[in-house]
Amino acid sequence: MAKTKISVRNSLMTGVSYMIPFVTAGGILIALSFLIGGYQVAEGTFASYLNQVGGTAFGLMVPVLAGFIAFSIADRPGIAPGMVAGMLANNIGAGFLGGLIGGLLAGFVALWIKNWPVPNSLKKLMPVLVIPLISSAIVGLLMVVVIGLPIKALMDGLTGWLRGLSTGSSVLLGIVLGLMMAFDMGGPVNKVAYSFGLAMISQNILEPHAAIMAAGMTPPLGLALACVLAPNKYTKREVEAGKAAWVMGASFITEGAIPFAAADPFRVIPSIMVGSAVAGALSMLFGCTLIAPHGGIFVIPMIGKFGLYIVALAAGTIITALVVNTLKPNLSQEVIEGAGVGA
Repeated sequence: MAKTKISVRNSLMTGVSYMIPFVTAGGILIALSFLIGGYQVAEGTFASYLNQVGGTAFGLMVPVLAGFIAFSIADRPGIAPGMVAGMLANNIGAGFLGGLIGGLLAGFVALWIKNWPVPNSLKKLMPVLVIPLISSAIVGLLMVVVIGLPIKALMDGLTGWLRGLSTGSSVLLGIVLGLMMAFDMGGPVNKVAYSFGLAMISQNILEPHAAIMAAGMTPPLGLALACVLAPNKYTKREVEAGKAAWVMGASFITEGAIPFAAADPFRVIPSIMVGSAVAGALSMLFGCTLIAPHGGIFVIPMIGKFGLYIVALAAGTIITALVVNTLKPNLSQEVIEGAGVGA
């Protein structure tokens, strides 16, 4: 049992380690595409090609996370079911949390099958055929049926609930939107909030989407600041990811926070939710508006009450950094140097 507990922690760090290059490369390429081509990138331009490449890297982020979580638990036989689980998490809209769960499921299912007593004649087939085949089938069905269907029902319910809130307190709506944007950082809950903001823009109600963008920028910006304020609480790879998170946060790419959340979800996710709730609430309180659906700093001219909007964004960023650094312990020098990655 002790080995299993250690493997869970190490497997998360391993998945994060392999995922970080996809997050940083994809996020910065997307940000560059906005810088060159504006937030509405025209088809067939150099900016659109950058956007396509960056989007492809981002699309691989969750499968790589899940695949290497499973690899850390079950070795090479875990990679195929893990990446299948990650791709399914993308397809069913479960986001990075679905990929994290899928990677752990795939790893432990593959490890279980790996320990089956089999005849010598089958031993060579186990890692290349039997384990990937059976574990992919089991985990795939669990992802689609057990995780996918409830997520769809939850998203439908959340959408209806948000529409009810839009007629109530604006500050309460800002808090709820902020919590949703930070909860899964580009996952299904985040997408419900974002889609709600787009629907409000279509009705010429511009305050909710301003709050949504502030709340979506806050998690990567807050974690980037946290790395600067307390680098001894983060591995070297996380500190490097923090540098890229400045760019992604400024570009409204909330996924820049995922490497930190995947490595330490029980401290990081509540921290960024608090910061995003503050940013969203203040944006709504100040009556900031936004007509553009995306863009971060690239749509500054379209933000109403821009000075107060910066105050809301800065407040959420600082609170995120302070809360997460309060919750996180200092790391040992060995963990900092070794990036916390183990097999």
